[in-house]
Amino acid sequence: MIQVLKTSFALTALLAVAGCSFAARSPEMYRDDTSALLDTKNAEIKACYDQALQNNATAAGTVRVQFTVQKDTGTIVDAAADPAGTTAPPEVATCVINSINGLQLTPPDQSDGQATFTWEFVVESAAPPAPPAG
Repeated sequence: MIQVLKTSFALTALLAVAGCSFAARSPEMYRDDTSALLDTKNAEIKACYDQALQNNATAAGTVRVQFTVQKDTGTIVDAAADPAGTTAPPEVATCVINSINGLQLTPPDQSDGQATFTWEFVVESAAPPAPPAG
């Protein structure tokens, strides 16, 4: 059995700009809305990891992705794996990036969002250890 965990996320900065007719989220709302948007891709991201496990049964690690949410469209752009925080196989990182790039936060916000999200991929044993005889 495998487990895919979205372990952490941080909205690292918001750039203030003159307002239009877009949403004006607090940093917490921006984080929560972005997290909910990324959650819509959980099955696709799990499939990335499942594919990697077919080639390497012990594949595991983290993928830390940094990206921008554009203020005028709400589109996730410039998604890239952070080499310092990514330990999963490169094909998993590429698949995660491809899964989230282009998603759109609705409604867009009046500020660009700079975000970092981390997924953890762990291999779990198929069965729990047997209890001691006794």
